[in-house]
Amino acid sequence: MTANAPASKAAAEIAAWMNALGHDVDEFAARTAGLWADRPRPFGLTPGDITKLESQAGEFLAAHEFVVGAGVIFSTEAIKGNDGGLEWWIRRQESIEKLEFDLTPGGERFYDYQNMPFFAAASRTGQQTAWGPYVDYLGLDEYILTYSAPIQLAGRFAGVAGCDIRIRTLEEIFMPVLRAIPGDAALINGSGRVVVGNSGAYLVGERIRSTPAGSEVTPVDVPHLGFSLLSPC
Repeated sequence: MTANAPASKAAAEIAAWMNALGHDVDEFAARTAGLWADRPRPFGLTPGDITKLESQAGEFLAAHEFVVGAGVIFSTEAIKGNDGGLEWWIRRQESIEKLEFDLTPGGERFYDYQNMPFFAAASRTGQQTAWGPYVDYLGLDEYILTYSAPIQLAGRFAGVAGCDIRIRTLEEIFMPVLRAIPGDAALINGSGRVVVGNSGAYLVGERIRSTPAGSEVTPVDVPHLGFSLLSPC
């Protein structure tokens, strides 16, 4: 085995897991687009629409036990009214609960989701995004990672479908892979921040501004997301 073989193996295993999730998030977005394929923009959400979205979110959560939240967020251009549309559900023990957000500009707790990276990047690039780790003060009050995929209606961006994963859950998933690497190693996001580390040398959210001496970076082969693995040479 070469010196970097454990890191290459770990990067490949992480990529396979992420690409499988990415496929499912893309399918979630495509199914959502299918609900409004024949409606002119801007469209309004009816109680029946909310029920369908809740059902889709519930199915996604049931199929992915590691996911804590899932839902759909529409752009203000796609939906009637100035408040936009954010329909998101989280897992609460044995039940699913809808989160409520202040979507009125100027409100005390206004959630400007259109400028959040997971929404803005999908709108700008037309590609799937992953944003985090960040502290979700509005829902879970802990570090999470948000995956999102663009919803396209008649060839135009209409919003995103996505999911939230607790970082502590990702640690449970990726730690066996990372601990197979001799020495300190960490999964790094596209902004250079630590997502998961195999030791106290790399802390969640820490920014790695340059590759430490004696370390190397191995790309994690997941399109558009920019993840990499930092490990000893």
